[in-house]
Amino acid sequence: VIQQIAEESQAEMIFAQSDPEVSVLSDCRHELSIRTFLPDRRTVSLCQDKFETYRLWAEAGLQVPDTQLVRTVPELERFMADHSDVWLRPVTGAAGIGALHTDNVDETKTWLDDNQGWGNFTIAAYLSPNSVTWQSIWNRGELVVAQGRRRLYWEFANRAPSGITGITGAAVTVTDEQVDEISHRAIMAVDAKPHGIFSVDLTYGPDGVPNPTEINIGRFFTTHLFFTEAGLNMPEIAVRLAFGEEPPTPARTINPLEPGLVWIRGVDKEPVLTNLAALTVTACELQQRIARIRELVPA
Repeated sequence: VIQQIAEESQAEMIFAQSDPEVSVLSDCRHELSIRTFLPDRRTVSLCQDKFETYRLWAEAGLQVPDTQLVRTVPELERFMADHSDVWLRPVTGAAGIGALHTDNVDETKTWLDDNQGWGNFTIAAYLSPNSVTWQSIWNRGELVVAQGRRRLYWEFANRAPSGITGITGAAVTVTDEQVDEISHRAIMAVDAKPHGIFSVDLTYGPDGVPNPTEINIGRFFTTHLFFTEAGLNMPEIAVRLAFGEEPPTPARTINPLEPGLVWIRGVDKEPVLTNLAALTVTACELQQRIARIRELVPA
């Protein structure tokens, strides 16, 4: 079907932006007479299995939360005896679907029962609600460009039991050598010669160290328009590389965008590109306006 659509539309390249589509495209890439820009098939498979990537990162000496594939009630109870505050999530999937933060053994059992999670979910020591990402493009083992981004909050967080929806409400560009180094190591642990798009998700531990939690493989984060509007068009870079062309050269390979740029998204409204300094001014103006209203309208 993919080949037929490519021929009918005279498409020259195909790109997928969801995990199931990336997986299908990865598996049938050699049957298609159309360009793709995908990592190695084994790498795609590894990165779409969160427990396998955890094992590889632990073996590579990266700091990761204690994690276990939960198969039985005794395994669950033993794990929660050591870690009262835990994070449950499916081995595969995205957007926080099926995830749960809990400290209750009975709630955990019920969640796994209701979601057919036994043997399909991991249980991990809970880290924190704070996360950062590192979106990168590689060309046959060479890093072409990477940009760090810290999430400020999740949109619709109150609509999901875990508080995570996969929809970043606001994010800010960061330049952090620790994030850069850990993300680079996380990628090299799964593929010694990376090729394509590797989008690393990291969560900060209680000690302030970012722990890699997954790699969104072969695709961009949904906020990639943020970087494009700020001056770093990563989709264009990926497409040009796929066609064997020379891509635009960023000012720096790692974190070419200035830190402190902010991208704010919502529903039924266009996203806004601003910066932390402007937000501080706006917050002060809002507080002044509220104070004036209170003077006019007694409590």
